Amino acid sequence: MIVAKGIHKSFGSLHVLKGIDMEVKKGEVVSIVGTSGAGKTTLLHILGTLDRADQGSIEINNMPIHSLKDRELSRFRNRQIGFVFQFHYLLPEFTALENVCIPGFIAKTAASEVRHRAEELLILLGLKERLEHKPSQLSGGEQQRVAVARALINNPSVVFADEPSGNLDSTNARDLHKLFFHLRDTLSQTFVIATHNEELAAMADRKITMKDGQIVE
Repeated sequence: MIVAKGIHKSFGSLHVLKGIDMEVKKGEVVSIVGTSGAGKTTLLHILGTLDRADQGSIEINNMPIHSLKDRELSRFRNRQIGFVFQFHYLLPEFTALENVCIPGFIAKTAASEVRHRAEELLILLGLKERLEHKPSQLSGGEQQRVAVARALINNPSVVFADEPSGNLDSTNARDLHKLFFHLRDTLSQTFVIATHNEELAAMADRKITMKDGQIVE
């Protein structure tokens, strides 16, 4: 599903990624680990089209995303890629259901279809009784589940997660980890997860270790 070759990225004089080659298969859960500064988040952002590499090529579902123009890239991102971050980034004035619907509305999918899909996802994630609650009325774990549902609303090819359990207590973190694998098993969802959490990293189908901007294992 994902093929990245020769990915380089610098910020000023700092060479952050130094020729990354990696592949991810459909339905695979891949963890990326390494110390702070190893380049995990930068790689995730480039694979997820939030940033562009200085050099190298990336294909997602046979689409050469490195060659897309900005507007094409935004459209591709909205329809094919989901994101889960350490902080939930939910809009406080909207309910859980409304937060989940937003990427679907941006994609110009029929409102009734988006709403139905959002309800299905929130119920699947154990939030049946929280559809009309605003983020301030939800626990940290519940907010992160809403963020996961939002990432899935457009049936993305892959979900990129950057330290998704970093802001959760150990119980909620463990539940979130189990949820990723449940979604892989039930929806054939592909996940690429940058994490410091050794438990989550060990659960993955494959663990990629980065050091000084390179894959070392």
